[in-house]
Amino acid sequence: MNVDVRPRIASDAQTRLGVVDCDIHPMLKNAKALLPFLSERWRTHHETYGNHFKHPFPDTTPYPRSQPALSRQDSWPPSGGPPGSDLAFMREQHLDPNDIDSGLLQVLFPTAASQRNLDYGLAMSRALNDWQVAEFCEPERRLRGSVIVPQEDAPASIAEIERCAASGYFSQVFIAPRIDEPLGRRRYWPILEAAARAGLPLGMHSGGYNGHASMGGGWPSFYVEEHHAGVQSAQALITSLVFEGVFERIPDLKVVIIEVGFAFLPAFAWRLDQHWARLRSEVPHVKRPPSEYIREHFWFTTQPMDEPERPEDLRHTLDWIGWDRILFATDYPHWDYDDPARAITIKLSETERKMVFRDNAMRLYGLD
Repeated sequence: MNVDVRPRIASDAQTRLGVVDCDIHPMLKNAKALLPFLSERWRTHHETYGNHFKHPFPDTTPYPRSQPALSRQDSWPPSGGPPGSDLAFMREQHLDPNDIDSGLLQVLFPTAASQRNLDYGLAMSRALNDWQVAEFCEPERRLRGSVIVPQEDAPASIAEIERCAASGYFSQVFIAPRIDEPLGRRRYWPILEAAARAGLPLGMHSGGYNGHASMGGGWPSFYVEEHHAGVQSAQALITSLVFEGVFERIPDLKVVIIEVGFAFLPAFAWRLDQHWARLRSEVPHVKRPPSEYIREHFWFTTQPMDEPERPEDLRHTLDWIGWDRILFATDYPHWDYDDPARAITIKLSETERKMVFRDNAMRLYGLD
């Protein structure tokens, strides 16, 4: 599947704004591009044994695929290599024409956090973090890295968060929603505390390969079901963090939900509040309605933009969530990319436009 990209018609107002794009996907140029960032031991392991994942997709990935390399047909760099691998072409096609003032990198492949061999997962995490800096963040100061951690190994994750935070090149900690256990479990608290201590939000991008079925009744029959299951993963993650009492324990923790949409949120929060009101004696550590924790600790990216039949329903939804909790994202260079000039289908006030496209992310990530 591919969506034709129409010629851009950028307004003068948008050009002056300077956009913060919270979802840009870089990619290795080739299979050997990570080797210089691995030690000799792990280079040998990487080439001899390779990945050993926890998921049932040995030949492909459940991430939105549909188009070769998941990407727009026009995003293949002239220099060769897959989409997202050429910084110069990324500047030419995305950063410059879309007036991207800052961009958050989300590294999806190769997957380090889902490795069964935890030591190899740590080595890959460190290598991918160093690769982000060397190939993207250092030569292009508009780009900010996301700290990849071996999320099932808390001590190693803490050390990597502290190492990367000290470098000044990273703006968030990357953890996939689908991990071995619900994220609110106490085994993960040290990682969440380390992120909050470093002043880095958690960037929870759709995906993850924990080996568990993506739907409550098992593995789906069709890809369209798998694609939508990302919303259910986000709901499970939010529920776990709230009801396990994470935000009472770590009041400074900030969480960004990336690439699952946001329109589900009002009804979802109403239901959580209703259950909490009736069953709160079971969770006395949850001292306030779940919707209050959600409004204080969560942010949501626009891509994929929800488009109801009645545009006013989108505005009502955003009003409920809070305009200060919405972050713009394109998902460049993937096929379901959202153009900044066309992504939001309702008319925004100047204040709303600045908040969504720039100010909210600047404030959350501490960008200048």
